Amino acid sequence: MARAQGARARMALAFETTYGTPPGSGYTRMPFASATLGAEQPLLNSELLGYGRDPLAPIKDAVTADGDVVVPIDAEAFGFWLKAAFGAPTTTGSSPGPYTHTFQSGNWTLPSMAIETAMPEVPRYAMYSGVVLDQLSWQMQRSGLLTATARLVAQGETVATTSGAGTPTELDLIRFGHFNGAIKRNGTALGNVISTEITYANNLDRIETIRADGMIDGADPSIAALTGRTEVRFADSTLVSQAISGTPCELEFAYGLTSGQSFTFTVHAVYLPRPRIEISGPQGVQASFDWQAARDAALGRMCTAVLVNDIESY
Repeated sequence: MARAQGARARMALAFETTYGTPPGSGYTRMPFASATLGAEQPLLNSELLGYGRDPLAPIKDAVTADGDVVVPIDAEAFGFWLKAAFGAPTTTGSSPGPYTHTFQSGNWTLPSMAIETAMPEVPRYAMYSGVVLDQLSWQMQRSGLLTATARLVAQGETVATTSGAGTPTELDLIRFGHFNGAIKRNGTALGNVISTEITYANNLDRIETIRADGMIDGADPSIAALTGRTEVRFADSTLVSQAISGTPCELEFAYGLTSGQSFTFTVHAVYLPRPRIEISGPQGVQASFDWQAARDAALGRMCTAVLVNDIESY
């Protein structure tokens, strides 16, 4: 009997035309490191009395379909997750490339996806429909594997013994690494940074209406949030002075490859809290800034993501 193994698992993704209706074709194979995306339906204990000490049969509750997917930050496939987070990009460039895809925050509607996770040895093909991205987060540091975590909310799950994604399109896996990263503040390189965490959240509002199938009617984006935590070696008072004055700055987080592909994430108005400067020992003094971003009045948006690659469109 075949046993499921993560090494043989596959994931395919396509954007839906109608929410909750997986398309019949147009899927792309997605690289991923792990996935908790799944559907669950808890049981409710019977509250009825008068039938003895042994309980009556439980009742099924509503279906919840959600989970996290850990994906590499790469030059091609990551564009699908950026589109899910921000909406369709504005693309410039001509064949054979490169193409520049510009994603902007602030869209009132977000595209929904159909995602199939496959365990072919069982076989089990789980199709998740009406998938909307709730949160996208990643960390910048000196070393290690560069990955992002996409938190997803789906309408429901359909399990079959054959694939509903057909033959997905294969992409070139061109990964960025931590050593390709750089951080700028107001256009100037920001030094003494040890690590940075970045989290963009759409703060989805699940539409939990009464339905016979127990699924949700949708997941609408509400007020977005862009937050982070930056750990720095305390070498000057630039960031502390900004925190005290209450003025915003622009932070740019970028990755670039010598082959020309790049990913730049610019937060246009970052507000810093006043940190506690602690001396914990003879080693270097560090400071942590739990920053928040807001809408930039001049640009009319909070952040911009630019991905340069050879993909013509997303």
